[in-house]
Amino acid sequence: MSAAARAVDVWKVYGSGEAQVIALRGVNLEVERGKFTAIMGPSGSGKSTLMHCLAGLDSVTRGEVAVGDTRVTGLSDAGLTRLRREKVGFIFQQFNLLPTLTAEENITLPLAISGRKPDKAWYDTVIQTVGLGDRLGHRPSQLSGGQQQRVACARALVSRPEVIFADEPTGNLDSRSGADILGFLRRSVSEFGQTIVMVTHDANAASYADRVIFLADGRIVDEIENPTAEAVLDKIKSLDTLAVSEDRVEVAE
Repeated sequence: MSAAARAVDVWKVYGSGEAQVIALRGVNLEVERGKFTAIMGPSGSGKSTLMHCLAGLDSVTRGEVAVGDTRVTGLSDAGLTRLRREKVGFIFQQFNLLPTLTAEENITLPLAISGRKPDKAWYDTVIQTVGLGDRLGHRPSQLSGGQQQRVACARALVSRPEVIFADEPTGNLDSRSGADILGFLRRSVSEFGQTIVMVTHDANAASYADRVIFLADGRIVDEIENPTAEAVLDKIKSLDTLAVSEDRVEVAE
């Protein structure tokens, strides 16, 4: 079985000359199907860039990216649009709901755009799982932040994409709402076989994942399977310490 998503020797470079920034440096990663993968690292480590490249939201400078059996690298604009519509789901920190649409209309919007109708049984399962049955007629302004993010989660799930990319999905939520969302994402993997890749800076959020990938300076430097929040925190501290010591070496040189 092929990986849900993969990066092969991926480089991402912004700018040129003295203004050049190397965001990713030869990254190799396979995202396993039916698993919850978290990507972590210090600010500026390249974690969001990696996710954007994997999802086809950003192009790579060198290397190859694939989602399932679809080679993302080199796709036309139309091909990228189709990929994002049919094979990929997104959950962002800012919810990204349309304010004039009801919760139900926001959830089914990606399917409506592609001319598809939701599978009734699956739609009902998703709505029941996110607990939005009595909120479907409400607009985003009538919903709490946690409810809005649950709408965004349902929207990402309802089309049954090959992989869902979540960028700091609990970043704008209080701890209880955040725990609800993380529990829902965990269930969608464990019970429904969904594949999720989540960028986060939160060790507790990462502990919901099956695997945590750590980036530093644009490279994958470590990973943990079946993580605990404590193990993730320890690893982050060691990466921060390493970054500080490397900075000191550069200054000394």
